[in-house]
Amino acid sequence: MQNSPDPIILNQDDKKILPVVAVALVDPDDRVLLAQRPEGKAMAGLWEFPGGKIEPGETPEVALIRELREELSIDVSASCLAPFTFASHTYPDFHILLLLYICRVWKGNPKTKEHQELKWVRPIKMKDFDMPAADAPLVAMLRDFL
Repeated sequence: MQNSPDPIILNQDDKKILPVVAVALVDPDDRVLLAQRPEGKAMAGLWEFPGGKIEPGETPEVALIRELREELSIDVSASCLAPFTFASHTYPDFHILLLLYICRVWKGNPKTKEHQELKWVRPIKMKDFDMPAADAPLVAMLRDFL
């Protein structure tokens, strides 16, 4: 397989498009895990779905498996990740394309390694948490689905 250069993707406003992957970990009681962004990072203190940036050469599933291991110390199999929905949102400095997966099976107990706090939340209650603007349509979709 031949290596190709990393594409530089810009939207009509010449803002970089940032591909990000996230997961709604759903426990047996249909609660979803939310993670609070740490101090010192952009949007510190806001609640989000665990995940992160897709690195060059990674598929979304590989990136999500890596992020969950790094952030929460859990192991997830690609076969347990179900693509669910996505969000597209423009922030002042970049545009985010956020791919959301649902996962109900993983190994280990999620523990915070990078986030301030973790909480299991019923989908109907997610509206009570301050979340990044890009997450708003994802919350609505999860609430209606679960």
